[in-house]
Amino acid sequence: MTTQTTASTTAATPTANASTGLIGMPPHIGRALATGGSVLTVVSTFLAWTWTAEFPGDLTFYGYPGGLQVLVLIGGALTTLFGLASYGVKGLGWLTPAGADAAVKYAALGTFVTAWYTILAISFQLGGLVNLEPGGYVVAVATLTALLGALALPFERPEPDPFDPDDTGWEQFKHRTGHNMAVLRAAFASGSPRPVRTLPSYAEILIIVAVLALALVVFTYGIGTEYDELFVGFLITAGFGFAALNRAGLIAHASQITARHTNITVCGAFIAAACFPFTQTDDQYATLGVYILIFATVALGLNIVVGLAGLLDLGYVAFLGVGAYAAALVSGSPSSPFDVHFPFWAAVLVGAVASLVFGVLIGAPTLRLRGDYLAIVTLGFGEIFRIAANNTDGTSGPDLTNGSNGIASIPDLKILGFDLGVQHDIAGFTIGRFANYFFLMLLITAVVVLVFRRSGDSRIGRAWVAIREDETAALAMGINGFRVKLIAFAVGATLAGLAGTVQAHVTYTVTPEQYLFAGTTPPNSAFLLAAVVLGGMGTIAGPLIGAALLFLIPNKLQFLGDYQLLAFGLALVLLMRFRPEGLIPNRRRQLEFHEDDAPAVLSKTGA
Repeated sequence: MTTQTTASTTAATPTANASTGLIGMPPHIGRALATGGSVLTVVSTFLAWTWTAEFPGDLTFYGYPGGLQVLVLIGGALTTLFGLASYGVKGLGWLTPAGADAAVKYAALGTFVTAWYTILAISFQLGGLVNLEPGGYVVAVATLTALLGALALPFERPEPDPFDPDDTGWEQFKHRTGHNMAVLRAAFASGSPRPVRTLPSYAEILIIVAVLALALVVFTYGIGTEYDELFVGFLITAGFGFAALNRAGLIAHASQITARHTNITVCGAFIAAACFPFTQTDDQYATLGVYILIFATVALGLNIVVGLAGLLDLGYVAFLGVGAYAAALVSGSPSSPFDVHFPFWAAVLVGAVASLVFGVLIGAPTLRLRGDYLAIVTLGFGEIFRIAANNTDGTSGPDLTNGSNGIASIPDLKILGFDLGVQHDIAGFTIGRFANYFFLMLLITAVVVLVFRRSGDSRIGRAWVAIREDETAALAMGINGFRVKLIAFAVGATLAGLAGTVQAHVTYTVTPEQYLFAGTTPPNSAFLLAAVVLGGMGTIAGPLIGAALLFLIPNKLQFLGDYQLLAFGLALVLLMRFRPEGLIPNRRRQLEFHEDDAPAVLSKTGA
C-alpha cells in the first residue's frame, strides 16, 4: 500500500518581501500624489466650505480658517512635511528618524477622516451636499488624493504561511484574513528610529520646553472646544497625529531626551500645568482642570496598588470617600455632628490618617488572598462603605454622615489667610475659585508623584515589583509578602484620602452616590482602574494621561447620552486588542506583550 502526499499550497500573493504598496500604483507617483494632495488640502482650508454660518465654527470665510478647518490645516501641514522629508529635502531629515512612509500614511489618513467627517456633518446638519461651497469639494478631493497616494507607498510584505489544501473553506478564509491583516499592519509599520545624538544640555532642555509647551497648547485647545463636532474632530486629529509622530520616530527621540533630564522634565511638566489657568479667560475650564487633577491623583495612588504591587483593588474609590468624609466632618460644615472647624493642614491629616486606618483594617485580614478572591473582597468593601454612609443618618444607624443627603455646605479653605473661595488678581490675571483649587491640587499631585517615584525606586518598591511578577518566587527569596502588600495598600489608601480632603471642599457637598463602583461620571472604581490600565501600569505619566482622557472625553461627549458607556467599552476593547500595554507603557511590561521586539540584553534604562 502506498501513501500519496500532497505538497502544501501558499496563498496567491506576491513574492515574499516584495516592496509594493496597498494600491497598485508606482511609488513615485504615489509619493507625488500624497505630497501634492496635502499641499492642496492646506490651500483648501483658506476657502469657504459652506455658505451659511448655521454650521458650528462658521466655515464661510475666505482666507481665514476656522473651527474644523484649523484641524484639517494642521493635518495637511503635517502630511506635507512628512512627504517632503520622504524626498530627502535638506533640513527635514530630523522629522523622520524612523522613516517617513508610515508617518505619511497615518497623517494622510487622519486628515482624510477629519475632512470627510466635516463634509458629512455639514451635509447631514444642513440638508445635503448642495450646502457645500467649492472649498468643501476641493478638500474632499485633495484629502482623498493624498490618502490614495500614501497607500501606494511601498513596504515589505510579510511572507504568507502555507496552508493545507484539505482545509475547509472557513479555515482557508481565516487563513487569508489573518494574512491580509498582517499585510495591513506591515503597511503602517515603521522601522526602528536611529539613536538621537547627544546635544548640548541647553539644546536638549529647550527641546523639552518645546515639547511641554506643545502639550499645554494641545490640552488647552482640547479642553476649550466649544461644540461637539469640534471635539470629535480634535480627537481624530490628535489620535492620528500622535500615531504619525510615533511612526516617524519623534516620540522615541523625545523620550530619550527627557530620560536624560528626568528631574527637569518633571519640574517643567508641573510648571506647564501651572500655566494652564493663565490661558483661560474665566473659571469654566479650570473647573474641569481641578477635577481632572483629583481623578489623576487618585489614579496614581491606585497605580501603586495595581501597577507596582499587582493587587487588583475594585473598591479603591472608597478610600477617596473616607478622606472626603473625614475632612468634611471636621471642616465646620453645619451638617456635621461635630462642632469643630479644623485648619486646612489638620483636616488634611485627618482625611489621610482616616484613609490609612481603613486601608490597614481592610488590608490586614484580606491581603492573604490572591487574584480574583482579593478583587471580590475589595469590591465588597467599596459597596459596604457606600451603604454604611447611606445608613448612618440617625435613623437606620448612628447620626454621623447625614445619610443620602451627605455633608453639605462645606466651607472653602483658607490657607495662611488666603481664601481659596474668592477671586484674586495676580499680575493682571484674575484667578477664580476653581483656579485656586487647581493650584492646590497641583501641589498635592506633586507630592503624590514624589512619593510614587521615591517608593518605586526604593527597596520596598523593588519588593512590590517582585510580588507582582511572581509572589511565590518572591516569598522563596525572603520577602515578607504580607507586610509588603499591606504597605502598598496603606500608602495607596493614604494618597486617595489626601485627594479626598480637597474634593470635599471643591464640591461643597459629600454624598454616598459620589463613590460608586461604576457610573458614567468619574471618579468611580471602574474608571480609576481603567485610567491605570489605559495610561500604562507602573508608570507615572500613564495614569495621569489616562485619567485626563477618561474625565475629559465623557464630559465632552455628553451628546451621546445613554451610549456613553457603550462607546467607552468599545474604545477599551480596541485599546486592549491593539495596545494592551497602555498608552505610555512601562518598558518591561511592553516587552511582555511584544516579545519579538525584546533586546538581547535588557539594560537598566529599559527595565
